[in-house]
Parts: sequence; structure tokens; C-alpha cells
Amino acid sequence: MTVPANPAPLMELRGVKASYGRIEVLHGVDLVVPRGEVVALLGPNGAGKSTTLLVATGQLPASAGCVHIAGRHANGVRADALARMGLCTIPEGRGVFRNLTVRENLRMASYSGVDEDLVLERAVARFPRLGERISQVAGTLSGGEQQMLAMARGLATDPALLIIDELSMGLAPLIVAELYEIVAAIARDGVSILVVEQFARTVLGVADRAVIMQHGRVIAAGIPADIEAELSAAYLGASS
Repeated sequence: MTVPANPAPLMELRGVKASYGRIEVLHGVDLVVPRGEVVALLGPNGAGKSTTLLVATGQLPASAGCVHIAGRHANGVRADALARMGLCTIPEGRGVFRNLTVRENLRMASYSGVDEDLVLERAVARFPRLGERISQVAGTLSGGEQQMLAMARGLATDPALLIIDELSMGLAPLIVAELYEIVAAIARDGVSILVVEQFARTVLGVADRAVIMQHGRVIAAGIPADIEAELSAAYLGASS
């Protein structure tokens, strides 16, 4: 199969607006996730990051603008259909089944049609600690181990685009650093990744590009080094 010289981005939002009732919360958001790159979506609470994710993953309709997944128009496409197109989301709070064992959590991923043995093999290869906890109830794992389990379950579907929402939430800095090393390794394997983070510095070390949101708008986008001033002024609270 011939690969286009300039393949379409895995995800692209163009002029996206979105509302809750009569209140517009996104005011023309542009966002691109190129193939094989890590993009960090940054901004303080209330910036519009979560709403942007809801639109991008088919959970909230855009009131204006376009959503494209792998070059295909995706406005109005349901979340399950987007998953079949290669999009996988690791939600804030990790979303593991706390009353099931690690093995049983991973088995859930096999219901998408992936062989269960292959799911377990991939999970343990990338996250050896899960192999040590394979029979342990997920609710008794540490926060970092639960995040690993959520990521392993998502990666079992072999996604083209992985969206991770607030990976660092509630975790110690050393664990966050370890998890972001894993994110970088996943990207090197060819998976495009959109990471939503409130704490910018935790992700910029692995990000190819960064997008800063404030008050429902994108105020800066580029490689991390190029948006340092905007990051300090608008995101970290320095004087503008």
C-alpha cells in the first residue's frame, strides 16, 4: 500500500465551538495531532481542556467547526465508532474496574476481538509490574499501578491515537516521571498521543508540540521551547 507523502494528522479540530446550554465554552479551537507525535494540551482549570476532549471523542457535539480523525470528517460520529477508527481514551481517574483483578481488567480488553493471551503478553511486556500483580484486585493497587493498568488495557486495542487525560492526577512526582517515560516509549512505537495536563512541566519533557488554552481559546501552539514565554505568562501566572 502506498503511503501519502503528507498523510493527514491523526486528529484535527478546526474552529470548534461548543456550548453547555446557552453558555458557549469553546470559542473556535484549532488543534492538530500529527502522526507519531506527542501533543500536550495545557491550561489551568476552566481553560476548556476537558470540553475539547469531550468534543474530540464524540461525547459532546460541536456547535460549529469541524472534527477530523485520520483525515475523515467525524462531527456527530459516536464514541464507539471513533474507537473503531483507532481512537482510545484513558480518562481522568484511570477508570479501572476496582473490584476485578488485574487479569480480569485486562480480559475486558479482549472483548473487542483481541486475543486474551496477546493482551496479557503485551501488558506484561510493557508494564512488568502488572505481571507481578496479575492476580491482585485492582482497587488495592497503588495509583501509579492503576494508571499502568488503564494504559495497558487501552493499548491492547492497538490504537492509532491515544488520548490521556490528567495522567499525573494524584500521583507522586517520581511515579509521574516514570509514567511519562512510558508515554515516550509508546510514541516511539508509532502511536500518536494527546496528553491533557494541568501541570505543564510534567509533560513538556516528552512532548513534540504543546497547545495552551485559556478561557476556551487556544492562545499559543508550537514546540515547547517556542511557547515558553506564553507558558510562563498565561499558564503559570507570571505577569503578562
